[in-house]
Amino acid sequence: MLSRSQSLDRLLVSTAQMQQIESKVFAAGMPVAALMEKVGGLIARRFQVLYPHAQRVGVSVGMGHNGGDALVVARELHFQGYEVAIYVPSEQLSELTNQHYCYVSSLGVKIVDDARGLADCEAIVDGLFGFGLNREIAGNLYETIELINQLKVPIVSIDLPSGIHGDTGNVLGTAIRATYTLCLGLWKLAFVQEQAIAYLGETELIDFDLPLADIYNILGDLPTITRMTPDRAIANLPLYRSPVTHKYQQGHLLLIVGSEQYSGAAILAGLGARATGVGMLSIAVPKSLKSTLLNYLPEALIISCPETEAGTIKSLPDLDFSKYQAIACGCGLTDRPSKIVKQILAANCPIVLDADALNIISKLGTEASLSSRKYPTILTPHIGEFKRLFTKIPTTNKLAAASAASQSSGAVVLVKGARTIIADDDRSIVIPESTPALARGGSGDVLTGLIGGLIATDSRLDINLAEVVATAAWWHSQAGILVARERGDLGVDPLILTQYLTQVIHRSLSSPILNGRSVANTIDKLPN
Repeated sequence: MLSRSQSLDRLLVSTAQMQQIESKVFAAGMPVAALMEKVGGLIARRFQVLYPHAQRVGVSVGMGHNGGDALVVARELHFQGYEVAIYVPSEQLSELTNQHYCYVSSLGVKIVDDARGLADCEAIVDGLFGFGLNREIAGNLYETIELINQLKVPIVSIDLPSGIHGDTGNVLGTAIRATYTLCLGLWKLAFVQEQAIAYLGETELIDFDLPLADIYNILGDLPTITRMTPDRAIANLPLYRSPVTHKYQQGHLLLIVGSEQYSGAAILAGLGARATGVGMLSIAVPKSLKSTLLNYLPEALIISCPETEAGTIKSLPDLDFSKYQAIACGCGLTDRPSKIVKQILAANCPIVLDADALNIISKLGTEASLSSRKYPTILTPHIGEFKRLFTKIPTTNKLAAASAASQSSGAVVLVKGARTIIADDDRSIVIPESTPALARGGSGDVLTGLIGGLIATDSRLDINLAEVVATAAWWHSQAGILVARERGDLGVDPLILTQYLTQVIHRSLSSPILNGRSVANTIDKLPN
């Protein structure tokens, strides 16, 4: 059974859903003032842990409840001996927020008339706007945010950086560039929108005890958009085997990959698959690549294929696709062997299509190519490939686009990016963290091997493919984060990445309960 923190960390809410949940709490008798006190106290205590040496703290206060939270924080920090300076750019405050303002003023806390009065502060608490903002910021508020961003001190935003739309993550004119964002109650959709990443800084969920019954009453027992978390991913991995198993019971994956120009893609996909512990790994490549592949993957069954003068696969040998639990195709293939992709589409097992295989089916017509598939299909495009595959689907909202693509194609669609999204019909899973260090040629080949290997090793009849695909994507991102921590962003080449795949899982199993935190980011706290 999931702990409360594990349950909360998987959930994502829209602004409308958050408002509905809070309304249920207030309708049940929770006083708004009491909740504000609780939230403000939690933020103040967390601030003291994050910035114990920042004695001079500036607090920017908005007119609504976010501003009220900020005033509670200001008061509590004042009581703890901090030198607090408050700036309130709005002339009108809500009734409750105004009460807090009057009380804080009576305590002798410094009130400044201009954001420039915060210039000597060592840290800033941003309480201008919360998740309900839906208008462009202009005038004095615009200038306030611009001035705060120029202070070059840590900024802690309450719930969301002021100026970020709670659903789309769009910047509404301007926005605070937070160092740390303390998200209140439940993760908002903005936290998984790529356009918001540069403004969020480090993020953390502050649980103020919203009743789970109220949450699931609004979201349903199976929420449509969720986050992949460490405990969830680990539960999906084939970590434990029967003591009497053998290789034929651990899945058989066929990779159809590589060309003379892109031989490395075949190697990287194979190494990604190897990390999953798949029982049998067969790799179909142009015959000239066989010895190269065997140098890296001596355990693999290398299928030598006739090749063209350009060094691509000309045709496949007579293969019995029913022998395989999964087939992954496309890495380094080039866009020449379209007939091979057509053969794969007829396979009676799950198939993973990446890279050049995606380009081929986009030319054949995505929906038409997949319409006769009787077995699951997984598509793994980056945004450029996505646009070629689904020409009529707008990509301004990647979450909506991935879901629309899955519904139109019948496939599980993984859209790569800083926040990778896995959509299966109307349900989506988001990978909530990654690293820009993975933005290198070959990283996607490793991911394809991971996805194929995990699908092949999972023999459950009721397998949730989207869950398995999302687990592979989480594993891939966590390995990248770990390499970047130890070697720097420039050290995350795809070959090194494959060597960290098992390490990151081992460390996660050796760690305490992570409660949704990054495996890689707990390394300093892990036992030796």
